[in-house]
Amino acid sequence: MSIGELTNMYRDGELIIRPEFQRFYRWSDTQRSRLVESILLGIPMPSIFVAQAEGGKWELIDGLQRVSTILQLQGELKDTPPLILCGTKYLPALKGRQWMTEDEDHSLSEAQRLDVKRSKIDIKIIKRESSPEAKYDLFQRLNNYGSSLTAQEMRSALLVAVSSDFFAWIEKLASRESFIACTLLSDRLIDERYDLELVLRFLFLHAKPKRELTLSSLKDFSQVLDDKSVELASEYPRHSVKLEKVFNATFEHIATNGGDDIFRKWDPVRQEFKGSFLNTAFEVFGLGIGYHVSEGSPYRHDLVSVAQEFWTKLSSGFATGKSTEARLVQYIPRGREITAAGLEQRAADIAGHRQ
Repeated sequence: MSIGELTNMYRDGELIIRPEFQRFYRWSDTQRSRLVESILLGIPMPSIFVAQAEGGKWELIDGLQRVSTILQLQGELKDTPPLILCGTKYLPALKGRQWMTEDEDHSLSEAQRLDVKRSKIDIKIIKRESSPEAKYDLFQRLNNYGSSLTAQEMRSALLVAVSSDFFAWIEKLASRESFIACTLLSDRLIDERYDLELVLRFLFLHAKPKRELTLSSLKDFSQVLDDKSVELASEYPRHSVKLEKVFNATFEHIATNGGDDIFRKWDPVRQEFKGSFLNTAFEVFGLGIGYHVSEGSPYRHDLVSVAQEFWTKLSSGFATGKSTEARLVQYIPRGREITAAGLEQRAADIAGHRQ
């Protein structure tokens, strides 16, 4: 298909690029300009993959960077300013040029615009009869070849394809003030959507039976999380009301009783919480409290002292050499134990409830 035809499909709403996918459009202007250079030089582009929806429309599955660049070049990509090109190795005169402006010296020539429109793109169509699982598996395999996406960015794209409503829901959970206040992730981690990975880890692991917390069942954890996330998305909104209540109650409790200190490491020498967010702390205290909230069992309110005691007893090399799976198997059960309320706390909770 020609780029002109593909552009018309996008303009007419027949080619769908979900808004959620836009966040993954992160090529630099230099990378975009090189693609335009390749098109103008007649270098064939790799195939793009689309999934055919029930109504016959196409949904972009692979090729986001290329298709988005082509649309942005023409000023057609929604909510995105037109592309201003950089000079390239073989076409340095592209520097500062756009698709078409009032100033011809800053526009592509008419011949160049026609060359772009007439250039062909090979399109692979995943038929509507294909199972959702086949589409997700294909997307994952395609993005494993030289992709710069993080595991969660790839997972997010999968989830958008499974259920955009589910993806919007986990984004809502990640935007809870209490969750943000507790985790205080760096800008880089948020940009890579690690906040969404933490939400998915919580949903998957907080109530998982202890007998299923084994090295074998969690082997290749990233893939396990992929599979469980797709399962949750496929079943959405089943269980979502209860899960949201547990999630909100957990992080409201942590935010009120220690906040981001609970997810940092306590230094018994300096007598202070140090550093940034730690996965181990999240698995111990976040998943521990989440377990008790889900089970309806009493849990500790003095989380700061619990965290201080936990880190004081733990050796300094607590995470050295541990795989994700080994860490989860060790610390999730430990977190459930130390966050469980004792008799004194339970009596206070009961008294407070009666009042």
